Amino acid sequence: MEAAGAQEPEGGGCSCCSASSRPCCRLPWARKTPGTKKKFTCPGLGLFYTILSAFLFSVASLFLKKIEDVHSVEISAFRCVFQMTFVLPGLIYYKTGFLGPKGKRVFLFFRGFLGSGAMILLYYAFQVMPLADATVITFSSPVFTSLLAWIFLKEKYSLWDLLFTLFTITGVVLIARPPFLFGSSITGIEGSYTNHLKGTIAAVISAVSTASTFVILRKMGKSVNYFLSIWYYAVIGLIECIVALFVIDEWTLPYCGTDRFLLILIGLLGLGGQIFLTKALQIEKAGPVAIMKTMDVVFAFILQILFLNHLPTWWTVGGALCVVASSSGTAIRKWQQNSKKTKENEI
Repeated sequence: MEAAGAQEPEGGGCSCCSASSRPCCRLPWARKTPGTKKKFTCPGLGLFYTILSAFLFSVASLFLKKIEDVHSVEISAFRCVFQMTFVLPGLIYYKTGFLGPKGKRVFLFFRGFLGSGAMILLYYAFQVMPLADATVITFSSPVFTSLLAWIFLKEKYSLWDLLFTLFTITGVVLIARPPFLFGSSITGIEGSYTNHLKGTIAAVISAVSTASTFVILRKMGKSVNYFLSIWYYAVIGLIECIVALFVIDEWTLPYCGTDRFLLILIGLLGLGGQIFLTKALQIEKAGPVAIMKTMDVVFAFILQILFLNHLPTWWTVGGALCVVASSSGTAIRKWQQNSKKTKENEI
């Protein structure tokens, strides 16, 4: 009992150090600095958040395809309203205010403007194109994200990043089969070729806007609460939707209870996906997050087959395999790097 209750020698050492000529002891308390705590990090947590966000966004896209007689801009407006409703209590609880830090307000504004614009354009593409085709076209964003992150954030752009990005883009091209490469008589087009072309253009612009949003969120990092980031996204997006609806004169209330219920689910799923995506970008580099987010493609094809009865062609299967291989390679590489760093810190 006396030995167990003995105090440690001053300076953080131990009795075996003082009783021998050895300069140092390997017992845990001999290496710790008083008053410091080791922060626990979970390898791959940011990539897991990204996959979860991709799944929620894909389900929301499926529900969007099920809604009839409601314009995509109006659906975007409903989603923004639900996001504002559920984010408001978080802002009050964390006492973040509604404008954010003065030095970050410009970034928050462009994050909201570009992010909500990407959502509106993507929703339009979903309505005029097959679900999976519109999804994969937007995943040209990793190319723009990696480039913008290298220019503005000075992030390293390695040969591995280039390889995974090119592999992802190859899969996107095989799945999307854009008309300027495969001709206008491709199979799997919903509606007219004009609508397909409009949807393609909207999806490409959405990809560029999404890439810019990734870089802005990474630039802000953890200095801005993610509830505040989503608040800007919802408020600015709602303003954009209202202006657009007045211009195109497409404001109509949903007719049936099913459509109204789906609008609520789209808002909730969009909010959840936005939260997890924002948290992922706060703890992970923009490039790997953008590439991992291509799991949206896999989810989109699965949901399209199961619930929309739209079977993919062999082109789309090959493209999906490319995307899965790229995403898996990114996750495995990131996991190995984090595991190596964790072992080095424990030595």
